[in-house]
Amino acid sequence: MPDFRLRVFQSVARHLSFTKAAQELYITQPAITKHIRELERTYGQRLFERRGNRVSLTQAGTLLLAHADEVAQLHQQLTEQLHNLHGEAAGRLRLGASTTLTQYVLPGILPGFQKRYPQVELTLLNGNSEQIAEAILSGQLDLGFVEGRSKSRDLHYEPLLADELVAVRKATPAGVPPEPMPLAEVVAHPLVLRERGSGTLEVLEFALRERKIKLTDLRVAFYFDNTEAIKSYLEAAPEALGFVSRRALARELEAGLLEIVPIRDLQLPRSFEALWVQGQPLSRAAERFLRYAHQQYNFK
Repeated sequence: MPDFRLRVFQSVARHLSFTKAAQELYITQPAITKHIRELERTYGQRLFERRGNRVSLTQAGTLLLAHADEVAQLHQQLTEQLHNLHGEAAGRLRLGASTTLTQYVLPGILPGFQKRYPQVELTLLNGNSEQIAEAILSGQLDLGFVEGRSKSRDLHYEPLLADELVAVRKATPAGVPPEPMPLAEVVAHPLVLRERGSGTLEVLEFALRERKIKLTDLRVAFYFDNTEAIKSYLEAAPEALGFVSRRALARELEAGLLEIVPIRDLQLPRSFEALWVQGQPLSRAAERFLRYAHQQYNFK
């Protein structure tokens, strides 16, 4: 089994951040610092340059990263081959998912998969759709899940689950409008949207562009990097409208905090998709997870 300190080092090297490495590995930042210092004492070399809040790899760190990646890959191959002798899925499976999927879709199926395949060590990286695609291409992830319209020819995409974006606002005494709101009236409201690079914003942008409306034409009150922030903002801003996944609204709709606003002649369907490197076969663990996810969502 590879030294855990190498995993800590790889995480810091990928993110160039001790804080993000601590979040990824679910350990404290002081523990991250301790492991890095132990490695530096072991090799007698500084691995990172620290200048204020900025972190960069030294020459020794760059060399260690290349070898640490090789060690991790060899260990993964060995683990898979040993368990393949008995037809089992095992080893580390690095998943990545866009924010909506991470918050509202995938967590519900992770416990069942872990129970069925206890030899698979799961990690889940959260980012927007663009960040997840980049992480797949750079070899940081084995399997990703995203939403959006943009596609890379270097990645293979497979539909997983249907979804829909809806306009939403703070619940009103009058309730949902009896008739769909005209699009011109919608875009006159202050809008709360997801950030650039998110699949949610991309779907909305494409739909508006087909109607000759650009993002620069909108009254955007705020861009957020997650749906929970949008919902909280809307609860405090009755005049604002936001666009989020219908799957993210179950609790707020039931509690009467938010309400969906139908829009005339504007539907925003989209698909959640799995993705991996084009032409590269999935590992046994990744293939098992994808199959399990399809089985679960066939009934959704």
